[in-house]
Amino acid sequence: MNKKQKKMLIRIIIAAVLIVVFSLLPAEGYLRFVLFMIPYLVIGYDILKKAFKGILNKQVFDENFLMAVATVGAILLGDYSEGVAVMLFYQIGELFQSYAVGKSRRNISELMDIRPDYANIEKDGTLEQVDPDEVEIGTIIVVQPGEKVPIDGVITEGTSTLNTSALTGESLPRDAKAGDEVISGCINMTGLLKIRTTKEFGESTVSKILELVENSSSRKSKSENFISKFAKYYTPAVCYGALALAFIPPIVLLIMGKPAMWGDWIYRALTFLVISCPCALVISIPLSFFAGIGGASNQGILVKGSNYLETLAQTKYVVFDKTGTMTQGVFEVSGIHHNEMPDEKLLEYAALAECSSSHPISKSLQKAYGKRIDRNRVTDIEEISGNGVIAKVDGISVAAGNTKLMNRLGIAYQDCHHVGTVVHMAIDGKYAGHILISDIIKPHAKEAIAELKKAGISKTVMLTGDSKRVADQVAEELGIQEVYSELLPADKVSRVEELLNQKSEKAKLAFVGDGINDAPVLSRADIGIAMGALGSDAAIEAADIVLMDDDPLKISKAIKIARKCIRIVYENIYFAIGIKILCLILGALGIANMWVAIFADVGVMILAVLNAIRTLFVKNL
Repeated sequence: MNKKQKKMLIRIIIAAVLIVVFSLLPAEGYLRFVLFMIPYLVIGYDILKKAFKGILNKQVFDENFLMAVATVGAILLGDYSEGVAVMLFYQIGELFQSYAVGKSRRNISELMDIRPDYANIEKDGTLEQVDPDEVEIGTIIVVQPGEKVPIDGVITEGTSTLNTSALTGESLPRDAKAGDEVISGCINMTGLLKIRTTKEFGESTVSKILELVENSSSRKSKSENFISKFAKYYTPAVCYGALALAFIPPIVLLIMGKPAMWGDWIYRALTFLVISCPCALVISIPLSFFAGIGGASNQGILVKGSNYLETLAQTKYVVFDKTGTMTQGVFEVSGIHHNEMPDEKLLEYAALAECSSSHPISKSLQKAYGKRIDRNRVTDIEEISGNGVIAKVDGISVAAGNTKLMNRLGIAYQDCHHVGTVVHMAIDGKYAGHILISDIIKPHAKEAIAELKKAGISKTVMLTGDSKRVADQVAEELGIQEVYSELLPADKVSRVEELLNQKSEKAKLAFVGDGINDAPVLSRADIGIAMGALGSDAAIEAADIVLMDDDPLKISKAIKIARKCIRIVYENIYFAIGIKILCLILGALGIANMWVAIFADVGVMILAVLNAIRTLFVKNL
């Protein structure tokens, strides 16, 4: 509890003790009135003050006004204990609500407590702490064990393990070594690291995450906007309704020649006012969305606003980019075929022949070889654009390339029946086999598609610029229903627009991508989901939801979180409005008294807030 909450708790305890003591005293008349005014003012002076300020500012109709009128009215009718009790229980409800909201905020604050306070720069053999905003791109910063990585960069020296749980929701630490990229917000757990910064602090991952979370509350959902409008018209309506209930029936009774029973009808009107207080809706609905965004953040899913949670909950179509989204975007040697010499020897020839090329295929051959490249062994390198490379390795002629190179050299080759990039090898003028290089499917990609189908997604589609053969095989392996290949970025937008026209108005379409070429499609879809760890800045900027660990399995998790959040929102709306209407009718008929009114207001609010907090618990969805 904070200082303000503790102060309120003390006021509640003092007021409750005084009510019990004064109820047992045999005081009557003015003495009883004076005695009960003490706990009333102890517990309710701030409500009366707020109500008075609201009247002065011409913003009359709010919960403070309702409580002030209802309790003052009850006291004037002689129901001292009930009037004070209503104010007491209202303040108990407010304290509970304040604590619940505070706890929800703390959960998010703890989760997002990743903003670094300083960066270490080495000067004259000593470490100097500077503001991260002052660090320029290309500066070498030092991160000691236990410190947060303040700015995105590349490790130049040192090895360590990094705790990325605040960013990705992943509890397992990640190993890091020289040459690895690191993102700000991670905690360095073991070794000392030297990092060359690649971004300014304002553009680093930690700053962007904090900006996303801070701005998320400004993008309100339809449900939140509905509640705001509802409260705006509902509160004055019930005030006028209570006024009518207090005066019209007694006047009608007088006209009919019957006793007016003014006290009875005014008491009913005051009960009606207490029951009608819209606290449960006004508090619990925004809290549900706030907690939902917090729960998602805890799992490494950043949602830019509650309106996107609402859209995500209605998603029925999920469209994927391929490279970097469903596959790792990293080419690796996946097979060596039709070779007579050992695999390692063929790889050695290929890696040495390709040693001067920076092409991704060359890089993957060198990575598969796994040993230091001795360039002194390679001479007469000739790179033929669109064909491959011819070189001499240890004085032996080596050709590495595609079918065009083999045809050019007049060497008969064997076709590969597997999908991927094929590097044909000829050594000393004879065909020596071929090396297959493929983009590796992400570990959870197949499971992700299966989980989406379980979650009720009616159609999964993949869009890619890759060849039809590669795209079809990946789609088949993953279980994706439709695939469109050999697309340019503009073609992807056209395909998404076709799908948007096919679906029903209520069903929403989500697009998942990671590259800069995906930004237009992310913006065009009903909901855009970006891969955040390796995804481009443009994709993250254009997306509505960002997955911090690039795990496609988090897509179904995000949808489940959104649906749980919306389900709880509607539970609270139906429950609160249903109980209110029932109790309002009972109050108007004189069946419900102030104690029922207290339940209809404070009790319903507490139950709705408790239900709203359930949206924080999403780990096992």
